[in-house]
Amino acid sequence: MQHYDVIVVGTGHAGCEAALASARLGLRTLALSISIENTALMACNPSIGGPGKAQLVREIDALGGEMARNIDRTYLQLRLLNTSKGPAVRSLRAQADKRAYQLAMRGVLESEKNLDLREATVESLLVNGSRVVGVRTSAGTEFLARAVVLTTGTYLGGRIHIGPVNFASGPQGQHAATALSENLRSLGLELMRFKTGTSPRIRGRSVDFGRMTEIPGEDLGYGFSFETGSTKREQVPCWLTYTTRRTHDIIRANLSRAPLYSGAITGTGPRYCPSIEVKVVQFPSRDRHQVFIEPQGRDTDEFYVAGLSTSLPEDVQNDMIHSIPGLEDAVIVRPGYAIEYDCIVPTQLKPTLEVKGLEGLFCAGQINGTSGYEEAASQGIIAGINAAMSILGRAPLILSRAQAYIGVLIDDLVTKGTAEPYRMMTSRAEYRLLLRQDNADLRLADVARSVGLISQERYERIKEKESMIKAELDRLSRTYVINRPLEKVSGDSRDDEARGHGLGSREAYPDGASLLDLLRRPEVTYDSLGPLDPQRPAIPRGVAEQVEIEAKYSGYIAKATRQAQRVLRMEDHRIPPDLDYGSLQGLSREAREKLASIRPVTVGQASRISGVSPADISVLMVYLRARSRSMPCTSQGPQDSSAPSGCGGIGPASRSGPNGPGGECSQVSEG
Repeated sequence: MQHYDVIVVGTGHAGCEAALASARLGLRTLALSISIENTALMACNPSIGGPGKAQLVREIDALGGEMARNIDRTYLQLRLLNTSKGPAVRSLRAQADKRAYQLAMRGVLESEKNLDLREATVESLLVNGSRVVGVRTSAGTEFLARAVVLTTGTYLGGRIHIGPVNFASGPQGQHAATALSENLRSLGLELMRFKTGTSPRIRGRSVDFGRMTEIPGEDLGYGFSFETGSTKREQVPCWLTYTTRRTHDIIRANLSRAPLYSGAITGTGPRYCPSIEVKVVQFPSRDRHQVFIEPQGRDTDEFYVAGLSTSLPEDVQNDMIHSIPGLEDAVIVRPGYAIEYDCIVPTQLKPTLEVKGLEGLFCAGQINGTSGYEEAASQGIIAGINAAMSILGRAPLILSRAQAYIGVLIDDLVTKGTAEPYRMMTSRAEYRLLLRQDNADLRLADVARSVGLISQERYERIKEKESMIKAELDRLSRTYVINRPLEKVSGDSRDDEARGHGLGSREAYPDGASLLDLLRRPEVTYDSLGPLDPQRPAIPRGVAEQVEIEAKYSGYIAKATRQAQRVLRMEDHRIPPDLDYGSLQGLSREAREKLASIRPVTVGQASRISGVSPADISVLMVYLRARSRSMPCTSQGPQDSSAPSGCGGIGPASRSGPNGPGGECSQVSEG
């Protein structure tokens, strides 16, 4: 019998981050995988990022995670979405070399000190009283640990559907983890049944790309990781085509053979990534839907048909594919399929992602009811950190909704639950003006350093960046120019007058304008101010980006910050874990039931529970104030007095960066 500190079950995107976080915090960690070859498998489309998701990836990187660095090593194409909208929703999206991504991530796991990677199928948890103490595999081997993190993806009770054919399976033909589902039920966990799907893969040389619109990559000069720097490499294009009326006619004529409509599939599918069958049925007036032809790697002729997720029979998939411009002679390499799987009701989790009533058991990824690689990875790093913290006797890491998209994701799951596969979108974040992808390092540096997943050297670089931003904003505010026509500063003017003539202080030019005032104008960019500012210091691209955003959106930032601070005060009021809600006079019956079931950690979390009214919160606040007056304060664990409520005592208050308004992008990745 082998002993570890932490065991991570599964090596998908959640499992990789959880195992690395635990090992990098010095704990002996075991990562168990049904198939080591499928480590970090992209079972759906091979891409990372997009609206809401890119923000998660940047936050994982800011906390010391691996996903951003790994996609920067292996991407085929990089683009910045939503450039015409505010910086709140500008999002990176990378097309991945699927196999290279898997191999690179596997290499990181295999080379990590304190981490063992092993192939095995976990069939049950070992439990002592109310504490999980290890796992048992299908071979009968037992591994003991002080904490276990379940990251089972879609393997848990997995069943694949292709037309009338269905069979127990994980993604892409891997065997399912059926026994573990029954074991979790026997331990009292409530499970639900979800469904997701994937599109056909086709042979590239059978595609007529001349009938499609090419989507090239962009030479951005940077990637997902704040550590990457330049990422210049030859990029591979994607291609855009559309379904046709004939495509839709084929689908409608075969709905009786579709598992979604025949009753064979009972699980709930993703609302924001529906199959093509659902699109055709729910949007009958649409003549066409977008279809993206995406390469799966540099060394393969296999392409993913994004936008055409389906579980129709193979013969129907062939007809459907051949009705799309450019795909008339396309050869299907792998058919699309739907997969049903078990996941837990996420309100059974604490904000730390530990299961209530089963000490030492943490869950992350699709087992918690989410969809998407990025959502899984962001839960994985938090679960891995908190599994380690529970062993080390340190306070857990709980990010608030005002600190990170990760905080929004986890709070939504554990407070509200989900009736369908949860997908992160920018619209879910109330404080998206403060939570942009470009300021994740500034927001989370203090937290990451306190946890111990970023080096002192990296932390000091971030603090230097912060100081440079402040210094440049201050210099711009003190540097005045003669007030001249806008065209002199909004373009690339090179005449003598525009080359800094009239540069000085406010006292020298009382009727002039500061460079900061000019930069606040919508049509003026930081670069376009160059001819007026010959004394400008050389600053990195990331610093210049932050300076421009801070200047243009300072009003939005101030308002959003005030709103966040008001709400965060609710998070200061912690609720005793043993509070008997049934004894509180004045609470509605629904509030009693919901509060007793979810057991919120703070009043702020309680206020976000469906069915708990403002009147109920008032009653709860009255009780807590009376209790605090009658009882001495007790600590739940080691706390940093400088830490904000909601961060679990780890690190001082995070820097809330600037942001601008914006909306959702119509092009999003599947997964």
